[in-house]
Amino acid sequence: MIGGGRRATPDGTGVEALDTIKRGMSLSPEIRRGMLVTIALAVVATAGRVIIPVAIQQVLDGGLAEASVDMGFVGRMVVVSLGAVAVTAIATGLMHLRLAVVSEVALSNLRVRAFRHIHDLSMLHQASEQRGVLVARVTSDIDQISRFLQWAGLMILINGGQAILSMAVMVAYSWQMFLTVLALLPLILYSMRWFQKRLVTAHLVVREKVGRMLGALAEAVAGAPVIRAYGIEDRVRTDLDHVIEEHRAAGVRAGGMASGFSGVSEILTSAVTAGVLVVGAVLVTGGDTSVGTVVAFMFLVQLMILPLNLLGEAINEAQGATAGWKRVLDVLDIPPDVADPGDDGVSLPTGSLGIRFEEVTFRYPRPGETAREATGTTALERVSVELAPRSHVAVVGETGSGKTTFAKLATRLMDASEGEVLLGGVDVTRVRFSSLRHRVVMVPQDGMLFRGTILENVQMGKPGVARAEVERAFVGLGLTRWLSELGQGLDTQVGERGSSLSVGERQLVTLVRAAIADPDLLVLDEATSAVDPATEVRISRALDSLTEGRTVITIAHRLSTAEAADRVLVFDLGRVVQDGPHRRLRREEGVYRHLHEAWERGAIKYPARSG
Repeated sequence: MIGGGRRATPDGTGVEALDTIKRGMSLSPEIRRGMLVTIALAVVATAGRVIIPVAIQQVLDGGLAEASVDMGFVGRMVVVSLGAVAVTAIATGLMHLRLAVVSEVALSNLRVRAFRHIHDLSMLHQASEQRGVLVARVTSDIDQISRFLQWAGLMILINGGQAILSMAVMVAYSWQMFLTVLALLPLILYSMRWFQKRLVTAHLVVREKVGRMLGALAEAVAGAPVIRAYGIEDRVRTDLDHVIEEHRAAGVRAGGMASGFSGVSEILTSAVTAGVLVVGAVLVTGGDTSVGTVVAFMFLVQLMILPLNLLGEAINEAQGATAGWKRVLDVLDIPPDVADPGDDGVSLPTGSLGIRFEEVTFRYPRPGETAREATGTTALERVSVELAPRSHVAVVGETGSGKTTFAKLATRLMDASEGEVLLGGVDVTRVRFSSLRHRVVMVPQDGMLFRGTILENVQMGKPGVARAEVERAFVGLGLTRWLSELGQGLDTQVGERGSSLSVGERQLVTLVRAAIADPDLLVLDEATSAVDPATEVRISRALDSLTEGRTVITIAHRLSTAEAADRVLVFDLGRVVQDGPHRRLRREEGVYRHLHEAWERGAIKYPARSG
């Protein structure tokens, strides 16, 4: 687990909220560096503001006489005041700049850390979490922290210091008037505390609703073609309206709570001001203080009360930031169940790779469980099989039989609940990712591409590879004619998620990307299951070149692939029920024969099974 400390409770108040902030600060050491300088600037900015009431008192009591005005003294006080204002402005500006730079650097690093941690999570966990929720935690939640550090944090530094220094000067001027302020101060602090507890809960709910809303919006945008094809716009709009309304309601509740706090603060401020004015008038009448002192005291009261009023907004931002920080920490607290052993790991042995499953069982983990602790539905059960180096093995079975789980365990996109998966005789969990991802490649059925050109997408298979080598890869796979038909060749833009290319064309690009990676173990999720006949021919020829001399596992949806394989593994209900070459399995009575006969007739008559 990354980071230490206790998990924050839902309300996030008290020790738990402080624990969240401490842990957040520990993950962003850039915020702590130079903090003393920032605090020093805050002290200067605060002192400059308090000098003004003191100068006013000096002018009223020392520069003004009954029949004349000491203009020299007044002038000196004005110069001192202007100097204090200038110093305050410079210190405040420098503090703004420091906080902006430091917070952006720190939170940028936190974004990178959270993003990388999300990528370290297994595909199973990523699939179980709404994409928008994960995106929100790396974007809007951290933006909330940024706003706090650059605005609310600044307010707390300056206004908090201003309130303390103002009270110190008040005591020096008149303890009687200060006692009046002090009598009402507990009521102000109590109301702050009461609202604080409710604000943090309200803002935690707001952050959760933001994540749900982003997830629903992302899903609606990505699924627009399906939504239109099935005419379910009204249903999707209703769902979107619901999550947006939930977010609105949560925001209104939080805003109403903050507004209520501001209103209460205004009432208490007026009560303090009135009390000080009455006591000051009595003291002046009795000769115990001067008019200048009372006037200065009134300014000091405002310098103390104003920060307390603004503190309501600062607390509002602070609670939102704490809630956002907690949600980011919750992501970092998720232990990566497919962890890179790093320097403690080993590299795969050189040469062709064989693979062996020893009593491998995989169960879907329930929330909070790791792969080894999983107690959910069993997808694979006690699978033991060995694949020789450079063999071509087809994996077949009905939907939910366990074949995709088998492929993901072989490439360590997930880890087994029980048993061991060995590559080249090495437990796959001990292999460094740098070695594993270089030697083992899985080509998914959907042909995922990233925004950019065909060249840039192919280069992802081997970062830094030269353009000439990419061109040779297209030649080697017999795809130069197809590439030339695109007009811009390697510089063709593929669009978002490869939307500018057809399904088959995307698959061709992913095959070249796999060829550039030059893996020893290649896992293919049937590449020809959803393409037109002409593209299927191109893909089949490219696959013949790509698979030559490698260990290949193909998840076969079309059993023509199984016919061409050296060996066929037949899965049913999470077990390997048949194992052998196509010709022998075709003659035997069993699952494979029924699957093949149904495939030949063009329809699977057996119902799909879940799991």
